[in-house]
Amino acid sequence: MPISLRTLTLSSLAAAALAATAACAPTTGSGPGPMVESTAFNAADFAWSGMNGTGSVNGRIDYTQNGNRYTCTGSVALTPVTPYTRARFRNLYGSTEKAALPESVVRARTVPDPNADYRSYVRSSTCANNRFQFSNLPAGEWFVIAPVSAGGEERVVMMQRIRTRDGASLEITL
Repeated sequence: MPISLRTLTLSSLAAAALAATAACAPTTGSGPGPMVESTAFNAADFAWSGMNGTGSVNGRIDYTQNGNRYTCTGSVALTPVTPYTRARFRNLYGSTEKAALPESVVRARTVPDPNADYRSYVRSSTCANNRFQFSNLPAGEWFVIAPVSAGGEERVVMMQRIRTRDGASLEITL
């Protein structure tokens, strides 16, 4: 049986309407596309890190460059990972995972919103005998920052992103 042009046109319009309606239907997926997170300083993003938890970090420094063995100098910092600190550390260290850069390079780089004060959310630990420890940590992601030096060489700042878990002790080596 031959199909008329009118029937074909109506069928095409109905199919197009059905497709358009389906495109607007709710889905169970994660949303329409990637969310763009703000990199502006927001104290609420840091709130989780101020709580006590049952996680801990046991770390040690074992860094050698050009035949020189580096040791920790000063304190090791534990900074919460937030949209703000991710953007900041990407600028300062060229990575949000792991880096070891001369201190002068890190200090010379600029960051957006340099006056945002997130220091009250940073935990600090003394580094002795190339070892450091953090305890009572909530589960979450952190940046470990450790300055190291070797004799007369320029100081190097080491950075590594870690994840703590409730009730677990994380062993790391920088």
